[in-house]
Amino acid sequence: MYEDVRAKMDKAIAAMESDFAGIRAGRANPAILDKVTVDYYGTATPLAQVGTISVPDPRQLLIQPWDASILKDIEKAILASDIGLTPNNDGKGIRLNFPAPTEERRKELVKSVSRRAEEAKVVIRNARRDAIDAVKAQKKNGEITEDDVKSAENEIQKITDQYIKDIDARADKKTKEVMEI
Repeated sequence: MYEDVRAKMDKAIAAMESDFAGIRAGRANPAILDKVTVDYYGTATPLAQVGTISVPDPRQLLIQPWDASILKDIEKAILASDIGLTPNNDGKGIRLNFPAPTEERRKELVKSVSRRAEEAKVVIRNARRDAIDAVKAQKKNGEITEDDVKSAENEIQKITDQYIKDIDARADKKTKEVMEI
């Protein structure tokens, strides 16, 4: 039973980390291109599957497609996405320059990190509630005793506290990363 609770909570943390990877912290991070798809011969293809994405310096991404004929399509896909960067096409590849975020933008990013962390905590709390409800249902069906219910509730609460602490630590780390640019 505890494995199910942990699995749900692990998924919440994985989703939060995925969202954190997409938050631009002023540093070039290829993960912000994960959701960008390119029209490649009539098929919406993830950008990472049509070329290589490298980080030549901390404030720049370089996209080098394997097929140079799709440079314009990659440019269009980046402009159509909501990443807020303007691609520079040099004929061989596309460079994305990351400007240093303003103080106001950094504060917006910190709010976004906090919001996403709070959403993950809600998922964790819902998993706790579902697990406790399941334990109470077992008690109602006569499968376990009152003492078993109390110990299960305590264990579920310990697991929840551990995951909430983990979320806070990850959110603090991301906040520091955003603010130190």
